[in-house]
Amino acid sequence: MSKATKDLLEFWEDQLKLSHTSSNYFFRKSPSHYHMMLLVMTAYKLNQNLSVEELKTKLFKTSRPKSALIITEACEKGFFYLEKTSKDQRKKHIKPSQSFVSEFNDYLRTLKNLSF
Repeated sequence: MSKATKDLLEFWEDQLKLSHTSSNYFFRKSPSHYHMMLLVMTAYKLNQNLSVEELKTKLFKTSRPKSALIITEACEKGFFYLEKTSKDQRKKHIKPSQSFVSEFNDYLRTLKNLSF
């Protein structure tokens, strides 16, 4: 087994050992969960607002009710939060929590350090 393959395997095993309440577990439950994480973090990194409705629309192959459930659960677990807009109190932007941003950056840093 090459070193790169071994490093990737160890990384994956470390991710699986993390608590089932962690974002690492939550956002790897399904492709929809992972896609949602990437959409929210992309908007955050580009300093763009992403409304809940826009997020539901962008999630491909995921029903709107299922999208709403994932969003609600992510907010309950503290990974995301909803922010009302000043112009329209009905419209809410979805934002990552600071603790999740930190976890996500650690995850990316680890992935970047793996080489093949």
